[in-house]
Amino acid sequence: MSVQLFDLTGKRALVTGSSQGIGLALARGLKAAGAEVVLNGRDEAKLKAAAEDVGTVHRLAFDATDHAAVKAAVDAFEAETGAIDILVNNAGMQHRTPLEDFPVDAFERLMRTNVSTVFNVGQAVARHMIGRGRGKIINIASVQTALARPGIAPYTATKGAVANLTKGMATDWARHGLQCNAIAPGYFDTPLNAALVSDPAFSAWLEKRTPAGRWGKVEELVGACIFLASDASSFVNGHVLYVDGGITASL
Repeated sequence: MSVQLFDLTGKRALVTGSSQGIGLALARGLKAAGAEVVLNGRDEAKLKAAAEDVGTVHRLAFDATDHAAVKAAVDAFEAETGAIDILVNNAGMQHRTPLEDFPVDAFERLMRTNVSTVFNVGQAVARHMIGRGRGKIINIASVQTALARPGIAPYTATKGAVANLTKGMATDWARHGLQCNAIAPGYFDTPLNAALVSDPAFSAWLEKRTPAGRWGKVEELVGACIFLASDASSFVNGHVLYVDGGITASL
């Protein structure tokens, strides 16, 4: 198999929520594979810092939970700059509270941030991809797509929804030449998991629970992303690729 299958030269990739954590790591990786990267976030200062980190990139600030704002931003970018060939729907958040005490506003915010954003940006970008007859959409799911832990039931629900929305995207859009897949990270050392990383008891539990025996490094998600963004995955559709050190394979 030629390494050219994984070459993203000449492609343009939008990564939502890419000012830190997994999104920033994936943006770096896509750029290293040859893609022209478009960073997205709501915080202009953080977005500017991320752009300085990654290098020569586009910055597209919009609130991914706002359907109208997303459509306006994507349509304007396509008209003024050019095609978005690859979309990575990475924007997400966490809220940890026992389910019986979970605040309804936090539940609704999780749904908007983790599920509505995938629909909003996915639809806005796909409408242009469909017209071109090609495109790659990669949604960021989670190990919680398949498993649950105490205190994060609504988050688990959102990531289950991301997996099924991914399958729905593939079912509707594969005939138009789009490949729509998801990456499901296990436990990675990210700002979203800072409270867990700093908890010695949790880290000890995780190391015992995960066959690989450690936290993941965000750079270890890049290979999966490049595969799903490239011609190497031209007949892969509706798939959820777990990158989790074996945690979903083991009791």
